[in-house]
Amino acid sequence: MILEVDNKKVFATDLGNVFDKKKHTIILLHGSGLSNVVWSLTDQYLSNKGYNILALDLPGHGNSEGECLKSIEDMSEWLNKVVKKINVNEFSLLGHSQGCLIALDYVLKYPRKLKNLIFVGGSYTIPVNQDLIDLAQSGDMKAINLMMKWGYGDSKRFIGGNPVQKIVNSPREVSDILSVDLIACNNYKNGIKATKSIKCPTLFIFGEIDKMITLSKGREFASLVSNSKTHVIKNCGHMIMFENAFEMREKVVEFLEK
Repeated sequence: MILEVDNKKVFATDLGNVFDKKKHTIILLHGSGLSNVVWSLTDQYLSNKGYNILALDLPGHGNSEGECLKSIEDMSEWLNKVVKKINVNEFSLLGHSQGCLIALDYVLKYPRKLKNLIFVGGSYTIPVNQDLIDLAQSGDMKAINLMMKWGYGDSKRFIGGNPVQKIVNSPREVSDILSVDLIACNNYKNGIKATKSIKCPTLFIFGEIDKMITLSKGREFASLVSNSKTHVIKNCGHMIMFENAFEMREKVVEFLEK
């Protein structure tokens, strides 16, 4: 699906299905430097369960036009414009990492149509190591190696190569896309306020051995939301939608169907 927001094309994977307003819609939000591709093991499964699926590319990412947005607040305002374009009465948000911060800021500002929230590998704050920011700003591909080191529970399992490097695969993408996202995450300060504003049913999914969002940090995040459920995927790191998409997506459907 191609939408237009602020005179720029927005790409959303809809799996070639006709958008049916009678179905419940789930909007999927990717993490820093990435694209809708991260949901390739998830979107078809959810679509087959009877949902409208829109896996968005943020501006400047994947197939969406424009420059990368420089703050989480700008991203949530952009998301609201997308929601207005699709014109649905209610929907759910499913975000990973940076996508969780966008969903948080969205619910703080625009909660009215939001039926459910699903956070995958998220927290109300995502501080980023300054060395990683510096490498990314300079376009150094070592930034991707650091993300792999910290992002996966067991990076050796990816015999075919780092899935992140298949998305962010040039110095320009590291400096112009990844670095902008990392700085936006690092600078976001409204997380606790946004978390405490959540009223809709919420699911938290964490990786047991996540080094970016530790399980203790994740549980603290979840504890701030009374109407919530938490699921921990064993032997899994931060890149849950690559490492164990099957368990993750099953828990998402189980949550949505209750």
